[in-house]
Amino acid sequence: MLKSLIFFFLLLCITSLHAEIDSEKLDKLNVEALLVKNLKNNEILYSKEALREVKPASLTKIMTATLAIEQGELTRLVVISKEMLQVEPTKAGYKEGEIFLLGDLINAAMIKSDNDAAMAVAIAIGGSIENFNKMMNAKAASIGMVNTVFTNPCGFDIGNHHSTPQDLLTLAEYAIKNPVFNDITRLNQHTYYSLNTARKFVANTHNQLLNKYEYAVGVKTGYTSKAGPCLIARAKKEDRDCLIVMLNSKENRWKTAKEIFEQVFVPSQDVLASL
Repeated sequence: MLKSLIFFFLLLCITSLHAEIDSEKLDKLNVEALLVKNLKNNEILYSKEALREVKPASLTKIMTATLAIEQGELTRLVVISKEMLQVEPTKAGYKEGEIFLLGDLINAAMIKSDNDAAMAVAIAIGGSIENFNKMMNAKAASIGMVNTVFTNPCGFDIGNHHSTPQDLLTLAEYAIKNPVFNDITRLNQHTYYSLNTARKFVANTHNQLLNKYEYAVGVKTGYTSKAGPCLIARAKKEDRDCLIVMLNSKENRWKTAKEIFEQVFVPSQDVLASL
């Protein structure tokens, strides 16, 4: 009985802390940058171009949502202004004068990546885009994002808008400490209404991992022509927890992320054989 308990305890420790990554296989992936982190023991399992300057695309909205969650009341009413609508391409299609709950706008910005929602959130929280940009950069500096400049809340390739994979990992790790943020990033869909027109809106996720991989729990997708397909993905299996940052991927993001997660979640066969 004691021997069985010891084996179980050792197995639990191994599956929690030990993971093997096929680095040679990951080296061959056609991605500009890639980071894989085991959140259980704070270990970087794989790193490619961690400090490379990259365009973060809509991964930017992690910061936008985080600031809004921390500084705004989610039941606050937001009136849509003309400035909030001056965006392309992904939009919910709001009309000037419509009223929404701040929480619904945050959901739309994160889940469907609606840029008019992100603009509305930014102006509601910051008073202006310029001031919200200052808030974004101040927050970035305060949490250790040392090589990042935000010029807009949506992720457009405007001016010197840039980050690094390491900084984006720092941002994601900070954001997922907030349970409200985590609840949002787990959603496949969010339905909400304009409070004064009763128009219905449905935000469907772009994160295909949430539909295809049972252990996925977020976080955010992104794309611009300069940034390419981007993804910050998190998965949890039993007591294991892994975060992936993938920039400018020419691979299938969902398949690649799933394969990486599965590597992390399988304990070392060499260690198991020694028990």
